[in-house]
Amino acid sequence: MPKTKDILILGAGPAGMACAMELYKKNIKATIIEKESQVGGLAKTLKFIEGKEIFRTDIGPHRFFSKNKYLYDFIEDILQENWIKVKRQTRQYIKGKFYDYPIKPLQAFSNIGLFHASRMIGSYLVAALKYRVLRAKISNFEDYIVANFGRVLGEFNMINYTRKIWGRRTDKLHPDWAKQRIKGLNFTSALRSFFKKSKDSPKTLVDYFYYPQYGTGLIYETIASKIKKSGSEIFTNSVPTKLSHDGKKINLVSVDINNKVMKFKPKKIVSSVPITLFLKLLDPAPPKHVIVAAKNLFWRSQVYIFITLNRKKVTDDQWIYFPEEDIPFGRISEMKNFSKDMSPADKTSLFVEYFVNESDETWSKSDEWLFNLTVSHLQKLKFIKKSEVRKYYVLRKKYVYPVYDVNYKKNLNIIKNYLDKFKNLYYIGRPGRFLYTNQDHSLEMGMLVAKSIIDGKKYDLESIGAEKEYFEKGRVGKD
Repeated sequence: MPKTKDILILGAGPAGMACAMELYKKNIKATIIEKESQVGGLAKTLKFIEGKEIFRTDIGPHRFFSKNKYLYDFIEDILQENWIKVKRQTRQYIKGKFYDYPIKPLQAFSNIGLFHASRMIGSYLVAALKYRVLRAKISNFEDYIVANFGRVLGEFNMINYTRKIWGRRTDKLHPDWAKQRIKGLNFTSALRSFFKKSKDSPKTLVDYFYYPQYGTGLIYETIASKIKKSGSEIFTNSVPTKLSHDGKKINLVSVDINNKVMKFKPKKIVSSVPITLFLKLLDPAPPKHVIVAAKNLFWRSQVYIFITLNRKKVTDDQWIYFPEEDIPFGRISEMKNFSKDMSPADKTSLFVEYFVNESDETWSKSDEWLFNLTVSHLQKLKFIKKSEVRKYYVLRKKYVYPVYDVNYKKNLNIIKNYLDKFKNLYYIGRPGRFLYTNQDHSLEMGMLVAKSIIDGKKYDLESIGAEKEYFEKGRVGKD
């Protein structure tokens, strides 16, 4: 017989776990279904034991951008003293030189020289004339970057890196991608912020961030431990296989739990399943126009290689970007620079990220091939020597990034209009809403959905992540 459950949460990523934690505070139990063996989604922390040595890594760099004090209080309450303040260093590696990120104008001009700096200024003035004076239309990502930075600077580190991330031309991407990630920033604002800054300026999200002592995944592992003690259930290695509905409510959820089918009758469903996969689970199937819209939403996948090293440190950076397209990987993270407890004292590690489609050879090639490709470039760039490598581990993840192509919003709205008809459904998180959220935004979504359930009315999720200023601007939230 189906088990009747008040709250069924599909996905134990940041959004789902935040929702479960807020419900737990009100003594409301939830049942969580997670396809992997570990909670945390893309914000989990992996642990690798090599003899007596322990190396930890997040799946890429994670930190907190939010200016929402409640969020910091939420996390500090969970982690207590395992919550540290980290001085940020992030750079880009371009044409053999390092550039601080966000950009420091004097450093950048010093690196590129007077001639190239003059070209950038001239290019920006031409763009200002075209887009501000003559009011040329901004139709895509490339237009947005050129309008705000000029083509020369745009091609230097934004347009090329974006092509690398998404694997497609930037004039085929929606301007929302730029508006969401670099809103409020442009050529002149970067200059103004530099000259306004003084030694007595408050520490900002650009300068410092807070981080869990043993990795971001500590947040979600701690939540899991707390809610299970109160009677909530978490089923790992489990996937929903069918969602039966009557057009207004989802009445029955079939789940494969460790190769056994279990059925649930939930009063409320909270899902962070990738939105296009979620539609495939519905029975009856969605109308044809919704299915067509889903087929026209695209995802970008990733391949990761985690390399442990017999070396105390490689850099002082938490992460480094590689915009140039002849370098195959897009970003590396040195987890020891987030917290010293992520690696043994005299050892370090690198987490290397490739942005791929599942049709790319990087996705399908062997682990050994990927290791040799990675190390050959890291050696060429003088980051490491192959002889320093202890071990390497390869991971592949689907549905990592929602692709904001020029038609994504039209297709997404068709799907949302259909899903919003289900009165007992809340779809959240980066995959659940096809929204490039930060960890902060996903947590806030989970919290807001919990409030919706507690208060008995649906609150607007669209406002989360819709700030009208650069999301790294502002004082460190906890302060």
